[in-house]
Amino acid sequence: MARLDKYLDECVLAGATRVRVVHGHGTGALRQAVRSYLRQSPRVRQFGPAPREQGGDGATLVELA
Repeated sequence: MARLDKYLDECVLAGATRVRVVHGHGTGALRQAVRSYLRQSPRVRQFGPAPREQGGDGATLVELA
């Protein structure tokens, strides 16, 4: 989660408004951890699974605050 925090920080500083976090499918543990972190992050306005052509449930699209 430290890497995710740093990534979001860099994106906000760069002026990005939307980013994609690729976490893969696997067992779903990393996806759950990422989304749990995003839920409590003040940098995040909203998030959800990516469309199929962008990774589907193996990636999360994030709209930054």
